[in-house]
Amino acid sequence: MDNHHIIIFDGVCNFCNGTVNFIIKRDPKGIFSFTPMQSEIGQELIQKYHTSKVGTDTFLLIKNGNCYERTDAALEVTRDLTGFWYLFRALKILPRPIRDYFYRLFARNRYTLFGKRESCMIPTPDIRNRFLE
Repeated sequence: MDNHHIIIFDGVCNFCNGTVNFIIKRDPKGIFSFTPMQSEIGQELIQKYHTSKVGTDTFLLIKNGNCYERTDAALEVTRDLTGFWYLFRALKILPRPIRDYFYRLFARNRYTLFGKRESCMIPTPDIRNRFLE
């Protein structure tokens, strides 16, 4: 698991589930693993990395022993995707408070814009191994 990067996401958010599928399609080496923050493993990781003050609106990435939150997590993910997604890292020139302000604004409205599921996504058999139990 040391060479995997773990993404903790809101498992009932349609936008978040779409983001997971987007990442899977652009991660042919399978370096990203996923767990919903509503899962036991998700909660254990949140506590382990002392991010217990985050809510379900927070996207997390655990990579090389570091835990990235919100826009830092999203921009760090782009580094490892195929294609030109790494170019989005240029947004790091904006101060994190500014980036995270717009992140939070979007996150507050994501259920209204994209909807919500009653329960966490159940991965299909072909991607099941990418999700932590």
